[in-house]
Amino acid sequence: MNKQKRIEIFTRLREDNPHPKTELHYSNPFELLIAVILSAQATDKGVNKATDKLYPIANTPEAIYALGEAGLKEYIKTIGLYNSKGKNIIKTCQMLVELHDSQVPDDREALEALPGVGRKTANVVLNTAFGHPTMAVDTHIFRVSNRTKIAHGKDVVEVEKRLVRLIPEEFMLDAHHWLILLGRYICTARKPKCGACLIEDLCEFKKKQYD
Repeated sequence: MNKQKRIEIFTRLREDNPHPKTELHYSNPFELLIAVILSAQATDKGVNKATDKLYPIANTPEAIYALGEAGLKEYIKTIGLYNSKGKNIIKTCQMLVELHDSQVPDDREALEALPGVGRKTANVVLNTAFGHPTMAVDTHIFRVSNRTKIAHGKDVVEVEKRLVRLIPEEFMLDAHHWLILLGRYICTARKPKCGACLIEDLCEFKKKQYD
């Protein structure tokens, strides 16, 4: 895919949705961090149901740490892998209190040192909470990037690096949200809704197998 196509793709996505936002509910960087940790192999809708009950009770590292693993799990037990996520969140809260004055660090290395925080989670927090031009590649973005040929790659890190290199700077801050929403609702895994896609004429996907 050439540069002009990419510019046109992101121009259309921006015109359609000028201020895209994550579908996770949060009001500060800490709430976002916890929600993203919980969202691994879970839906945003499922995470929101849990955090909408949790955050009015505990939405600081100290408050969630005070719940303990057992107390936290009562709020997140409807989410997949809640046992390991609960353990990681409690440890993360402890580290935030002891090492970062209860603040979420605006730094990749410090974020990835927190239990349950990998590269993708760190990228989401850096982008959404702190405005860094990072790209968190999940299954939706990996699929969209390869299928459209915006940026192809064999693994998520390769796709991430190509997206960061190839997406024009003016679009980078919001590109993560545009691509994830496109993959979640239009460019779906099994039967992409090509006829409803605003970039169909620019996409290099061969859709015959779905016709």
